[in-house]
Amino acid sequence: MACLNGMIKLDKDYFQVDVLHLAPDLLGKVLVRQFADGALARWRITETEAYRGEEDGACHARKGRTPRTEVMYEEGGRIYVYLIYGIYWLLNIVSGPKDDPQAVLIRGLEEIKGPGKVGQLLKLDKSFYGEVISDSSRLWFEDGEAPLKILTEPRVGIDYASEQWRVKPWRFIADK
Repeated sequence: MACLNGMIKLDKDYFQVDVLHLAPDLLGKVLVRQFADGALARWRITETEAYRGEEDGACHARKGRTPRTEVMYEEGGRIYVYLIYGIYWLLNIVSGPKDDPQAVLIRGLEEIKGPGKVGQLLKLDKSFYGEVISDSSRLWFEDGEAPLKILTEPRVGIDYASEQWRVKPWRFIADK
C-alpha cells in the first residue's frame, strides 16, 4: 500500500482475494477519480455486488471466456467496465487469482445510488477496460473506515439467472 497525501492507496495485493471477501471489504473504502482537467474527487463506497466465476449463473463469465470477459480472467486488481443500455459504463473490479473470473460491481457511492449513475459521475468509458487499478493515475482506491454494520441482500438486475443465483445475498450495503 502506498501513501498519497496522507491517504493509503490500496495496492494490487489487496484485490487478490475471493470476491465474497472483497465485495464487503470495499464498503467504506474511498474511490478516487482524477479527471482529465486535473480535478480530483473522492467518494466512500456504500454498495457493492459480488460475481463469482463461471459457476455463478449471474456472472458474465458463466459462458466462459469472451472478448467482453477476458479481463475477468486476469489476476485481481484490474478494471472491468462494460456498457449497458448503450449509455451507462459500469465499474467492476476484478478479484482473486488469474484464471478464476470474479469481479465486484460498484453499485453505490456516498449520495449516489445505482451503478449507471456511478459510471456517469466517474465519466467512465471503454478506455478504462483492463487498467490496473493500483497503477492508474485516473482511478484508484484508498483505505477508509469500515461501516459499523453491513446489510446483505440479493443482487439486482439479474433476471436472466436462475432463482438459485438470483437469491444469493451477494449485494453488500453499508448501513448508516
